Amino acid sequence: MSDDTILFFLTVLVLILFLIILYQRFVFRRGIQTKLRQINEKLEEIAETDSDEKVMIFTDHPVLMELGAQINRLLVDRQRIKADFKREEISSKKMLSNISHDIKTPLTVILGYLEIMRLSNAEDEMLIKTEAKAKQVMAMINQFFTLAKLEAGDMDISLCKINICEVCRENVLEFYDILLQKEFKVDLVIPESAVYVQGDKDALQRILYNLLSNVIRYGSYGKYLGVFLRQEKSSVYIDVVDKGKGIEKEFTANVFDRLYTMEDSRNREIQGNGLGLTIARNLAVQLGGDLTLDSIPNVKTTFTVRLKRIR
Repeated sequence: MSDDTILFFLTVLVLILFLIILYQRFVFRRGIQTKLRQINEKLEEIAETDSDEKVMIFTDHPVLMELGAQINRLLVDRQRIKADFKREEISSKKMLSNISHDIKTPLTVILGYLEIMRLSNAEDEMLIKTEAKAKQVMAMINQFFTLAKLEAGDMDISLCKINICEVCRENVLEFYDILLQKEFKVDLVIPESAVYVQGDKDALQRILYNLLSNVIRYGSYGKYLGVFLRQEKSSVYIDVVDKGKGIEKEFTANVFDRLYTMEDSRNREIQGNGLGLTIARNLAVQLGGDLTLDSIPNVKTTFTVRLKRIR
C-alpha cells in the first residue's frame, strides 16, 4: 500500500473521529437543554398551581444534579414559609375574633345602663345621641366579630338544600315599605317553581340583606331595584341590579376589601362601615359560590351571587 493511500485512510479516519466527537457534543448539549427545559416547565407548573411538589431530574450530569438539589432546597424553604405564614394568619384571625368578643361584653353593659338612664330621662337629647352612637359602635363590632369568625373558620355554617326562590322573595318583601316610600321601581324575575341550592338560610339572608340595603344606600339615585334569578346546569345566579351612580372601573376590585367605603359614604345619611360586602363575599365562598360585581357608572350596577345548584 502506497504512502498516499495510507495518508488518505488516516485523513478519513481522523475526519470520522472528528464527526463522532461533534455529534456526541451536540447530543450532550441537546440533552442538557432538554433537561433544563423540563426543569423550567416543572417550575412554571409549581408556581401556577401553588403545589408543594419537587423537581425530579433523571441525569448523571453533576452540574444538573447540583442544580436540582439547590432548586429543591429553595422549594422546601418556600413550603416552610407558606406554612409559617398560614399559621400566623390563622392565629391573628383568631386573636381578632377573641378581641371582638371581649369588646362586645362591656359595650353590652354600657348600652344597658344607657337604656335605663334614657327611660328615666326620656327628653335628654344628649343621652339619646350617646345611646345612638353606642348602638352604631355595637353594630360595627358585631360586623367585625362576624368577619373575624368567618376568616378564622369559626363560623357555624350548616350546608343544606334550600329553595332560593323563597329566600329571595322573603328578603325583597322585607324592604317593600322603604322601597315604596322612596318610589323605587322594582323588577322581580324569580321562577314560580322551586330552585334548590346548597346553602345556609342565615348566610343567604345576610348576603341578600347586604346587597338590597346597598341598593337603597348607594343606588337610590336611579330609584330602581332588579332581582333576577337565573340557573344553569350546576349553578344558580342571583343578579341584584340598580341604576344609581355606580362604581368606576378602577375601584371595582376594591369594593370587597375590608373597611373600603364608596365615595358616597362621606354622606352621613348613607354611611357604611366597609365590612358588609366583605362579609357577603366571604359567606358566598363558604357556601361554595362567589360574589362578583359589574358596574357601568350612571347606567347599571350588578352584584351577582353564584351558588351551587342542587336538583
